[in-house]
Amino acid sequence: MFGFNSKNKKNVIDEKLKQIQIEVNNDLLSSSIEKNLSTLKEIFVDNDVLVTRPIESDNKGKLNYLIAYMDGLVNSVIINDSIIKPLMLIDLEKQKKISMDTLINSVVMINEVKKTQNWAEIIESINYGDSILFMDGEAEALILNSKGLQTRAISEPESERNLKGPREGFSEAIITNLSLVRRKIRTNELKMKFYTFGERTKTKACVCYMDSLVNKNILKDLYKRLDKIDIDGVLGSQYLSELITDCRWSPFESIGNTERPDVVVGKLLEGRIAIFVDGTPVVITAPYLFVENFQSSEDYYLNFYYASFSRLLRMLALIITLIVPAFYIAIVAFHHEILPTPLLVSITMDSSSVPFPTGIEAFVMLIIFDVLKETGIRMSSNVGQALSIVGALVIGQSAVTAKFVSAPMIIVVAITGITSLLVPKMNSANIVCRYFLLFCASFLGLEGLACGLLLILIHVLNLKSFGVSQFVPMRSIKYQEIKDIVIRAPWWQMITRPSVISTDKVRLKSSGENTDD
Repeated sequence: MFGFNSKNKKNVIDEKLKQIQIEVNNDLLSSSIEKNLSTLKEIFVDNDVLVTRPIESDNKGKLNYLIAYMDGLVNSVIINDSIIKPLMLIDLEKQKKISMDTLINSVVMINEVKKTQNWAEIIESINYGDSILFMDGEAEALILNSKGLQTRAISEPESERNLKGPREGFSEAIITNLSLVRRKIRTNELKMKFYTFGERTKTKACVCYMDSLVNKNILKDLYKRLDKIDIDGVLGSQYLSELITDCRWSPFESIGNTERPDVVVGKLLEGRIAIFVDGTPVVITAPYLFVENFQSSEDYYLNFYYASFSRLLRMLALIITLIVPAFYIAIVAFHHEILPTPLLVSITMDSSSVPFPTGIEAFVMLIIFDVLKETGIRMSSNVGQALSIVGALVIGQSAVTAKFVSAPMIIVVAITGITSLLVPKMNSANIVCRYFLLFCASFLGLEGLACGLLLILIHVLNLKSFGVSQFVPMRSIKYQEIKDIVIRAPWWQMITRPSVISTDKVRLKSSGENTDD
C-alpha cells in the first residue's frame, strides 16, 4: 500500500516537473516578481542550495527586487557589496523611474551584466555561478557575473615536468587557462570562440586559433564536427577528442593533448587549433602530426644538440619497446641458427627448466609488468614508487629462482618496460602494437614479425588528422620541411612553419645574420 502511494506520488512529481520544463522552454518571464519566484522554486524543487534573497528599497514594505543564486558557486563579497548594498541605497527621490537600464548604468557595480527574458538562459546562468536579479513590474531579469568558483592553484603538470622552461600548467578553470595563453600572445589575431556541450552538463568549451596563421579549411572542418556533437554531458577534453577524431578505432592518436600553456602557444604559432574545456586542465590541439609523439616542450629550451640526441633516443626507444619482445620470441622459438652458439646454449639451459612455452612466458611477464606500472601510477607517489621497484625486484628474482620464467626473459621485459617510458604519448599504441607483434612472432617467427610490422606501417602511413596526413612533412627532402622532425634544428634555421598546417609559412624573417636555406 505504502509502495503504491509512493509510486503514485513519484509519478505525479515527474509529470509536474515535465510540465514545468515545457513551460520553461516555451514561456518568458512574468512581470510579477511573486510569479517568477514561484516558477524558480518549482524549477529547483528539492534543491536546497538555491538561495533567493528579497530586497526592499523603500519604506512601504513592498517587495521590489529578488536575487537568486547557487550557494557555493558565487562570491558573497560581490553579492553583498556590489548588488545588495547599492540596491538598498537607491535614492528614490532623485530617481523618478527605476528601470532595468537604470540598474545596469547607475546602481549595480558588476563588470558583466546581461538582460534576458529566457528561463533556459537563467537556469544555465544560475548553475554556472551567476546571480539573477528580478525586478517587480519588469518582465526581464539581469544576469550578474558573481562567480566565485574554487579552483586549483597554477602549478607545473606532474606528467609534463621539464628541467628548463616555464613551471606553470593549466588548471580546471577555463577562464584562467585562457588568460595564461593570452598573456603569452598579446595580439588581436588570437581568436577565442565559445561553445557549450552537453544537454545536461552545459559544459563550456573554447576554440582558440591565430586568425592569420590557421588553415581556414581545417578550421571549417573542425567547426562542422563540433556542431554535430549531441551528447548529454561532457566532463573532459577526451570526450571531444574521441568524438571529432579521424581514426576512431586506431590506437594511435590523431589529436594532441597537453597541460602546458607554452606548448599550446607553440602549436598556435604554427597554425594549429586548440580546444579548451571547462573542468579539465588538458587542452587538445589539432591537426596532429606523428612526429609530435617524439617531441617535448623541453627540446626548445635546451641546446639543439642535446635536444636532437634526446629525440633520436625516443625514436630508438619506440623501436625497441615494440620489436624486442617479439624478436626474442621469434629467435628463441623458430630461428636458433641466428644466435651465436655460446649465447644459444646459455638461453637454452635457462629456458629448459621453465615449464611454459617462450611465447606464453613473454605474455605473462609483460602483463605483470603492466600491472606493476599501473599500480605504481594509481598509488600515491611515495608508496607507488616503492611498490613498483620492490615488486619488480622481488617478483622477478622469485620467478627466476622458482623456475617460472627464465633470466633472459626478465632482461627483455625490463628493457621493454624502461624504453616504453621514454615515449609516454604513445602508451596506448605501444601496448596494442607490442602484444600484436608478440602474437604474430609466436606463431610465424620472423616472418610473422615482418608481416605485423608491415601492417602497422601501412596503418600509420594512412593516418590523418583533419584531412592532413600525419606523415606529410616526412615526404619532403627539403631541409625547411624536415628541420624539426628527426632532429631539432637551431632557432636561427627555423625559418618556416609546417606548410601543410599554416597558411603563413614564414616564421623567422631575420636572425641577425645571413643564413643558408
